[in-house]
Amino acid sequence: MPAYNAARTLRQTYDEVRDQQIVDKIILVDDQSRDDTVAIARKLEGVQVHVHEANTGYGGNQKTCYRLALAEGADIVIMIHPDYQYTPLLIPAMVSIVANGLHPCVLGSRILGGYSLKGGMPWWKYVFNRFLTLAENILLGAKLSEYHTGYRAFSREILERLHLSDNSNDFVFDNQMLAQIFWHGFTIGEVSCPTKYFPEASSINFRRSVRYGLGCLGTGLTFRLAKMGLLRSRLFPSPGKSLGIKSQPAPGESGPPEGPLTSPPPTGR
Repeated sequence: MPAYNAARTLRQTYDEVRDQQIVDKIILVDDQSRDDTVAIARKLEGVQVHVHEANTGYGGNQKTCYRLALAEGADIVIMIHPDYQYTPLLIPAMVSIVANGLHPCVLGSRILGGYSLKGGMPWWKYVFNRFLTLAENILLGAKLSEYHTGYRAFSREILERLHLSDNSNDFVFDNQMLAQIFWHGFTIGEVSCPTKYFPEASSINFRRSVRYGLGCLGTGLTFRLAKMGLLRSRLFPSPGKSLGIKSQPAPGESGPPEGPLTSPPPTGR
């Protein structure tokens, strides 16, 4: 769980994650919250809490989450926001898709089933979402219903393969990661995900959304030019070049746990 100012919703998210009885360990990385997020997290049973010394941003927070999850020996990692915008009830379904080898990455889509507007997504965010998704599907040669959800499940193989340290520390990290997954030939599955928009749920403003949108288009364009051999990019390395995350087992850990780890992020969209 990458967290930022999630004190009001953290316990509710935690309780529902635990209720699924499938998660072995919860990792929460706090990005210098200004509320009681850390104090609450440290009182929750089975939660490993890591606090950044300085605010690193949404992408920077995720990088730490995935590094810690791999160090703990995770086979499957779930990223879910602790702001309770996404329901933890989908964790078993998402885990089963990855564990059964159907897709090494699964997204909780707010678009499938029409849950985005029903859940309170602002109309301008919906319009941006649809435009960016269309553009990215064309540039990446894919057919996802959306690229901008913060609810994701990953296999260990994906996290070890991608060179996430070169990605942005800002919100566009999410988009770069999905483009890298396609670049390396992995598939991405989607499940319909009810979503709630309410005052406690984190979100980004219009200005930062525009900045994020331009970053997404830049990522898609870089991907397409790299595919055509017209551009070199560290985000999309030449075939056979290994740039994955290097991780070591956690101290005292004799082997990887059998189940998934969950790791919710600091902010939602």
